[in-house]
Amino acid sequence: MKYSEKSKAILVLEDGTVFEGKAIGYTGITSGEIAFNTGMTGYQEIFTDPSYYGQMLVMTTPHIGNYGVNDIEVESGQVKIAGLICNKFSDVYSREAANDSLQSYFEKNKMVGISDVDTRALVRHIRQAGAMNCIISNDGASVEDLKEQLKSVPSMDGLELASKVSCTEPYFFGDENSDIKVAVMDFGVKTSILRCLVDRGCYLKVFPYNSSYEEMMEWNPDGFMLSNGPGDPSALPGVKTVAETIIENNHPTFGICLGHQIMSIASGLSTVKMHNGHRGINHPVKNLVTGKGEVTSQNHGFVVDTELAEKADNIEITHVHLNDQTLAGMKRTDKNAFSVQYHPEASAGPHDSRYLFDDFVTRIKTNKQ
Repeated sequence: MKYSEKSKAILVLEDGTVFEGKAIGYTGITSGEIAFNTGMTGYQEIFTDPSYYGQMLVMTTPHIGNYGVNDIEVESGQVKIAGLICNKFSDVYSREAANDSLQSYFEKNKMVGISDVDTRALVRHIRQAGAMNCIISNDGASVEDLKEQLKSVPSMDGLELASKVSCTEPYFFGDENSDIKVAVMDFGVKTSILRCLVDRGCYLKVFPYNSSYEEMMEWNPDGFMLSNGPGDPSALPGVKTVAETIIENNHPTFGICLGHQIMSIASGLSTVKMHNGHRGINHPVKNLVTGKGEVTSQNHGFVVDTELAEKADNIEITHVHLNDQTLAGMKRTDKNAFSVQYHPEASAGPHDSRYLFDDFVTRIKTNKQ
């Protein structure tokens, strides 16, 4: 089918705003919370990031699909976004390394999308109005029907999603002859995070999100990684209890994004839902320990309450987001644990923050002496 012959598609926001466009991907209806990403590259890594589970993603870059897809550029086994909204969607690609088109990839993953949307106007609208649910149809459904269906879409606030993307059985990753063993609590871990640890000499056992402390300790790990993932961290009370035990027993612990939020809750802090969230590969962060700036990859809709962190006797804020001064990193001053709100593996994105994996390995080696 030629691009000009594509069928009509409709995007309806929770506040009643309607955008019209053209159908892309799989034919059907999809819904979830709308969010926008400002990254200009790495769309396949973004679409397969488990942290985006349940998100209707707006890509602010005008051209999507132009370099196709490659089987190795994935962060999980399949597409994790709930739907795609973009301006121009390319059926053809020109990169030699690509082995398929994004259209074909979406069809295989049954991913519904809409293109030819004025994404500048859409992003300006949701920046002002805030995150909200939305619904896409490219199968001919009426606006009235979509508004009715949208009423039953659950709010991201209070929604537990780690169970939707976590592994169901433990598995190993890396060289079993490595000197360092790290237990990874999988809340929706990106493959690049696992690779960054393996590159630094770690052998990993990845555990389901609801694993017990005792189960993980049977493997006798040298440290713990609390991974990234989707959903509201406050909806994981059982995980919080396990994290408390890990931290209280002074195991070297590193939390990323959702893992950072869980570590914060386990340390007596709380999280709040953001107006829009941070999603992109160009977010500026300042390391308050070194005074250096970092360009970071971020994807989160919740953030740790800065005021509570500042009042806590056992918390040191180590990183701050320079756009809005939100808390971007912290460490426990009384325990061997630290965390960041952003993605140091940055796939896609800059590698300014990969030193954090080195810091984690150094903590483990020091603890083993």
